[in-house]
Amino acid sequence: MTFRQFAYRNVTRNKRKYAAYFVSSAFSVMVFFLCALFIFHPAIARDRILSTAANTMLVAEGIIYVFCSLFVLVSVGSFLQSRKLEFGILLMHGMTKRQLYLMVFLENMMIGGSAILTGTVLGLLLGKLFLMIGSGFLGIPPLEFHLSWQAPVLTICSFVLLFMLISLSTFAFIGNESPRGLFQGAGRGEAEPARSGWLALLSGLLLLAGYGLAAATTATTVETMMVPVVLITVAGTYLFYTQLSLYIVGLLRQIRRFYWKHTHILMFSGLSHRWKDNGRMFFMVTIVSAVSFTSVGVFASIHTLSRELKLDYPAAVGYVAKGGERASTEERDLQGIAAELEELGIPYEALEVPLKYAAVESQTGPDRTQRLPLMAYSDYKRALRHAGFISNEPPLRGNEGLVMIGSQRDRSLISERVKATYKLKQAIYIQEIGYTGHVPIAEYLLPELDGTLGGDFSGLVISDSLYSRIVPVQQDRYTGFYVEDFIRTAEVASALAPKGKVAYEADASYAVVVSGTLFEVQRTLYSTMLFASLLVGTIFFIAAGSFLYFRLYTDLDHDRLQYSTLSKLGLTDKELDRVATLQLALMFFVPVLLAVLHSLFAFIALQRLFYLSIAAETGAVLAGYLAAQALYFFFIRSRYLRNLKKNLV
Repeated sequence: MTFRQFAYRNVTRNKRKYAAYFVSSAFSVMVFFLCALFIFHPAIARDRILSTAANTMLVAEGIIYVFCSLFVLVSVGSFLQSRKLEFGILLMHGMTKRQLYLMVFLENMMIGGSAILTGTVLGLLLGKLFLMIGSGFLGIPPLEFHLSWQAPVLTICSFVLLFMLISLSTFAFIGNESPRGLFQGAGRGEAEPARSGWLALLSGLLLLAGYGLAAATTATTVETMMVPVVLITVAGTYLFYTQLSLYIVGLLRQIRRFYWKHTHILMFSGLSHRWKDNGRMFFMVTIVSAVSFTSVGVFASIHTLSRELKLDYPAAVGYVAKGGERASTEERDLQGIAAELEELGIPYEALEVPLKYAAVESQTGPDRTQRLPLMAYSDYKRALRHAGFISNEPPLRGNEGLVMIGSQRDRSLISERVKATYKLKQAIYIQEIGYTGHVPIAEYLLPELDGTLGGDFSGLVISDSLYSRIVPVQQDRYTGFYVEDFIRTAEVASALAPKGKVAYEADASYAVVVSGTLFEVQRTLYSTMLFASLLVGTIFFIAAGSFLYFRLYTDLDHDRLQYSTLSKLGLTDKELDRVATLQLALMFFVPVLLAVLHSLFAFIALQRLFYLSIAAETGAVLAGYLAAQALYFFFIRSRYLRNLKKNLV
């Protein structure tokens, strides 16, 4: 038997232990390859809107690759730790350290090479189906199968490099430990795991602090609080598995009425060791699952986001000519837009509204605005009627003004925004008394008010009498083209706005928003994000399951010996099943339930960014993941109990 055959048989004879690792790696390679097929598809690359989807899938590729690197590294490290006794025996029988390193390198490359080959072949077989599903998510005609040379080359080269680097890094895991040290390392863990009451308390405080900050965050502080909350929660989760969980098990063991009841003594006596050995794995499963739940839950709310987009774009095409008298370019642009709508057979109504800009001398509050966009109340009501909105706002009187919201996202900022009073250079005062009930003019078409809280607030609506008294420093014209279904206007005015918009701040004589194009761009972006997050979430789910599978089968020989001894002492099959099932349930569901708890508080914080509720969609996602985890649990439980009782006498 040659050395290569020896390494090969080491892998094949332990195929049960390596099965989950191989399946997860092959599945990751397959998804990476399918994403590359999508990215390099010529129909995607040529389309202006779909190119956004390709960029999103490219980000998903990067996330998959980074996660695979961590997954493979952790898995290989766990494999090597479980094989210390085997390595010690080989070294005692004359194997040199160099040969040991080479053997481990060959084993890893065999598994990695098989995973790359299997994943790529499966990707080729499922490529057409994947493109059809992706087309369905994006709402486009089915894409034809096209194999570009970039997809297999990128996939194979990326993962060959990954498995080579991970295989070389295994030398650090083995180190220069002597055979005696390897034997001792294989038998460690008999003593009671050390735990600290102070660190357990710190874990609870960190988790409570993370949840409290997430629940108390507002729309204005979500972005600034995101990183601190994540870091606090991650640290608390790590200490939960390495300290707090051990402390809780220790307390339960001190309650004699509970600990000595039924088979609790059997279940909890070895739980500290199992929890200590698997703490880092549980930590990774929890964090990975929480990220997966949150991302899929948010992007599953695409229909909610789509409803918000319809409220944000009242006119199918909005055009603002900046200042001065009506220019020939404005006439040409408006005539071109009208001609395109007529050519497409889309009936429309046009509305023209004047907009004034007043010079601000001073104002109250933290913001500072130099030029204040103003719109007459009657024009505001006309814009709402053309958009099909119903408004119950009473007429404005005196110096009252309503702040125009630019999108539904602004509603989450209203409660914290300070209403201002403006003093114009004409000695006229305007006082903000509230906010418009609808978006009269889409965002990007007017300059934003200089706000410390952000948002798209874009000027004031004032009474007609006050509007007529103001001498503007600049006057613009807004022209809106209103249609029944603005989604049909995608790609209209593409010469003026290649990607659906030219913002007011841009260096142009006009600002334009094509609602249909922007809607398609954002719908495509959200649909692709949902599709990508489902793919990445599936990889995370399978990887988390493979971690649990590996740990179970690593400890199987020890558990089989333990339960064989207990069976000889009189433990019945029913009691054996109950003890094993409860221990498995803790391993499977504690990380997932903690991840669900993390996700719920993340959703509470993210809800601040949305005007419409995303509770139904996120609840469905969490319920789906819990159901999938339950099915996986029952599948693994049946296989584990069957293997546990094999040869049990």
